[in-house]
Amino acid sequence: MASKKIAAVLAACLLTMSLIIGGCTNKSDKLVSTSQEYPTRPISIIVPSTVGGSVDLLARALATSAVNYISQPLVVTNIPGGAATIGWNELARAKADGYTIGIVTTGLILQPLYGSTRYHYSTALEPLVQVVSLPIAAVVRSDQPWQNLNDLIHHAKEHPGEIKFGHPGLGSPRHVVGEMFAMEAGIDIKQVPFSGESEELAALLGGHIQLIFVNTSIIKDHIKSGTLRVLAVATEQHLNDDMFKDVLTFKEQGVDVVSSLWYGIGVPKGLPQTEKDKLVEGLNGIIHDPEFIKKIEALGMPIEYLGPQDFSQKWLADNSRLTKIVKNTGIAERIAAQKN
Repeated sequence: MASKKIAAVLAACLLTMSLIIGGCTNKSDKLVSTSQEYPTRPISIIVPSTVGGSVDLLARALATSAVNYISQPLVVTNIPGGAATIGWNELARAKADGYTIGIVTTGLILQPLYGSTRYHYSTALEPLVQVVSLPIAAVVRSDQPWQNLNDLIHHAKEHPGEIKFGHPGLGSPRHVVGEMFAMEAGIDIKQVPFSGESEELAALLGGHIQLIFVNTSIIKDHIKSGTLRVLAVATEQHLNDDMFKDVLTFKEQGVDVVSSLWYGIGVPKGLPQTEKDKLVEGLNGIIHDPEFIKKIEALGMPIEYLGPQDFSQKWLADNSRLTKIVKNTGIAERIAAQKN
């Protein structure tokens, strides 16, 4: 009788253990399944600027098609201020789980070079994809006598400090291009900061400054009306745009200046590969969607997609190049002096 009781107890124990093990296995399977189902909730996309600007419009265009390619909405979160650093701070300290991504631009490489930022964004963030690249052009009023870059350089050498160029703020990418041009051409031109593109353009048209370095999309109407002239584009090749296809590059005119304003998507460092792959796949689908392309190009932003590997290489190359330029032109010292 005792042996039967022992056998019954053993059987009950074995049954209990099998249920526990089975429950653990099911739980483990469920965890794996949950990870594979990413994303299971909306994804926040941080925009480090105010509503209505080009960066914001890009994010909202991405959000329009997100559900079709990522299976979850992209929720645009505007966090402006600090020359975009406040928004990038939020992105850098976000949990690397795939539910927070953000718009990144050339400026994230430059800002840490000018002093204390909370993060070194080039290493605190990871590039996912580049979406657009905006060509920069040297532009003057059409009633100026300069027909090409060398005409302007010759005038600047004969009249040091007379030519003033506008930009949207000390240390901005377009300010850097202007300083790069002056250094490479060996000329003395004066920088004048403005609060935005419209104010900068008005100053040029009004004759208060003589030169701007600007994205070609915002000057098209003035090129058509004949009020402005493009002297050079800071690209390796001629532009595909019919309006600018015959404009020579800086390098073709003997000045080694190559630069562009790129906008892309970045994430906090350490995002798991599974989530990263799914985000890249979804973003690739959105960016190559004909409706998205039409919408973005209508805003004057030419699509130039780069995947993670190519974008990472560009990210690193620009970091190295811009660090040298900032050091050689003394921009960081000027910004520090202005703060003091």
